[in-house]
Amino acid sequence: MTLLADTGTQTSAMPRAEAYTRAGEQWLLADDPAAAANGFLRALEDGGPSFVDPRAPLVRALFMMDRSEEAERLIAELAAEPPREPRMCDLLAELLAERSDLIGALAWAGAGVELCLGRSPGPVALAGEADSDGPEAGADAVPVLPAGDRNELRLLLSLRFRIRNDLGLPEDAYDRLLDELSSEPGAASDRLSGETTSESAAASTSTTTVSPSAISPDSNSLAN
Repeated sequence: MTLLADTGTQTSAMPRAEAYTRAGEQWLLADDPAAAANGFLRALEDGGPSFVDPRAPLVRALFMMDRSEEAERLIAELAAEPPREPRMCDLLAELLAERSDLIGALAWAGAGVELCLGRSPGPVALAGEADSDGPEAGADAVPVLPAGDRNELRLLLSLRFRIRNDLGLPEDAYDRLLDELSSEPGAASDRLSGETTSESAAASTSTTTVSPSAISPDSNSLAN
């Protein structure tokens, strides 16, 4: 993927910046943060569209290289801007939860949920502690969303609930929305007899989502 990003012809289906970002994520999975960071920086230098802002996974690569001050500055930079992508919020919420910054993780998870619901959250840096204002009215109604967006919403709601549970916060409208989403046919919670989604989320210790796999070169990707 890195070679294709360097030498291939970009298409609308696979912009060069996205190829660099996807390659970077695979380098993260291979435990090579330096190569990953190089991919994310190349994506930023290219400036083209990508499935996620490359700065979000770059934060993880910087922490893995013990460049914590740079990572913290980048988080602050992202937090000062209105978030635009649920996946970016997901990645940062997961990372901060792993680093025991639960308040910061909760703010990013909440912003991601709002984006999935079609709202326009303000900068995460301005969010109140522990979602003090609570969800907006009507937040417990399941919106009509494409399947991929509903899956992202479910992931963010589950992550948000686990963080709130660790903070000792009570159930709210977004938690009830998680229960409703996960009671749909085909949802994983259908296999949990007598257990609500909130209960199963509280029992889970994992906050990691699977990174997208590298796309093999074909007619819809970068081609030499």
